[in-house]
Amino acid sequence: MANQSQTGGMMVVRDRGLAVGTAFEWLRAGWHDFARRPALSLVYGLGVLALSVLVIAVMFAAGWDHILFPALSGFMIVGPLIAIGTYEKSRRLASGEALSLRHVLFVPVRSGGQIFFVGLILALLMVFWMRAAVLIYALFFGLRPFPGLDQIMPMLFTTPTGWAMLVTGTVVGGLFAAFSFAIGVFSIPMLVDQRTDALTAMGLSMALVWNNLPVMLMWGTIVLALFLVSLATGLLGLVVIFPLLGHATWHAYEAVARDRVG
Repeated sequence: MANQSQTGGMMVVRDRGLAVGTAFEWLRAGWHDFARRPALSLVYGLGVLALSVLVIAVMFAAGWDHILFPALSGFMIVGPLIAIGTYEKSRRLASGEALSLRHVLFVPVRSGGQIFFVGLILALLMVFWMRAAVLIYALFFGLRPFPGLDQIMPMLFTTPTGWAMLVTGTVVGGLFAAFSFAIGVFSIPMLVDQRTDALTAMGLSMALVWNNLPVMLMWGTIVLALFLVSLATGLLGLVVIFPLLGHATWHAYEAVARDRVG
């Protein structure tokens, strides 16, 4: 039985007792939602792909190719905010409410503008991570101009300095990713679904991640692995993988957090 505490009408479950393998059940449930009315999920995934390609094109046009890799990894930071349409589809499928493309694209956020506060924090975290990545590059390679994507790969993978920078960047990026994952994984679905404030949602999200750490570590690993698959396909995998993860995240929220705000 999970240990619980009650404070001011808000219940926080300390330990849901969820097995690590429960994360795969969320993924299967997400696929089930994807397969029901799949056109809606595919349109959403195509939209995310188009937005990603547009951002990358703008970066190259502006000469910002030196932050391409940090920007791609930073995509995981803001991903929970972009996925709100997939949460709404899963919610409506579960409740039997009417469902159309309009409902997925124009989501009635029940917490109102509170969600934009969380979105701003996630966006700032992404910006800080990209700035940190530039500083890490300067720390290891000096103030030399960015050599271009065709030359940076040999520098990173065939020199001791490159390997040291990769290790440092992975550790620092992991800290950014862990914090953004903790505050965003449940707070965004919660703000879509519940009438609550941003600080409460982020605090609950962090507490619920910490108190259900084994299964949430597995879920984070699954998200990272599928995101890497998307990168390996030249982002084409986002068409399926992004909405799939969005639907699965909704089921994670239902299993861990949905009944924790009263």
